[in-house]
Amino acid sequence: MRNKMSENNYFSKNLRYLREKNNVEQIQLANHLGRKSGTSVSEWESGKYTPKAGTLNEIAKYFRVTMSDLMEKDLSKTVTNVIPYGNTVNIPVLGEIACGDPITAEENIQGYRDEVADTLPTGDLFYLRCKGDSMATTIPNNAYVLIRQQPDVEEGEIAAVLVNGDTEATLKRVKRQGDLVMLIADNPNYPPYIVTEENPARILGKAIKFSADL
Repeated sequence: MRNKMSENNYFSKNLRYLREKNNVEQIQLANHLGRKSGTSVSEWESGKYTPKAGTLNEIAKYFRVTMSDLMEKDLSKTVTNVIPYGNTVNIPVLGEIACGDPITAEENIQGYRDEVADTLPTGDLFYLRCKGDSMATTIPNNAYVLIRQQPDVEEGEIAAVLVNGDTEATLKRVKRQGDLVMLIADNPNYPPYIVTEENPARILGKAIKFSADL
């Protein structure tokens, strides 16, 4: 929608101010909002357009300000409740895995989530979105699970595992009994997945933590 800038609408000015104050690039914010380029952010900051209410709410949450402050106050003069970020990095959120492609190939990426660099473990990282209740009550449905890419995990740890012909990533605990490898759901209503030649599986990485949007 067109942005009719007035004394009661400070959105474009505030967006630029908050982004620069927190050292966030236009493309970083765009990726967080599910866009693949920074063009929309640039247009918002120039006052050409104002995003829809849902996107405005996401921007307010991202910078930890209220929607009313984002739209109606000159935050460059009145900000008292903005918590500065450290350096942030974009962690890709993976969808379906294309057979044979590198894990984080572009066609596998659904979007990105920002994380503060100082809080992250070393190594290559990606997110998976948990679907269903197989890992309840440990991991809720629709939670984002941070994965550190590695070829194996310790006994009983939760791993991201590639199954169904290397096209589907699932989250399960890895259990071993001799040469037998089992993928165990935390929800007892789900049977174990027994890894065999007919039912192969490949560990993508170790689950580090999860987060869930309200």
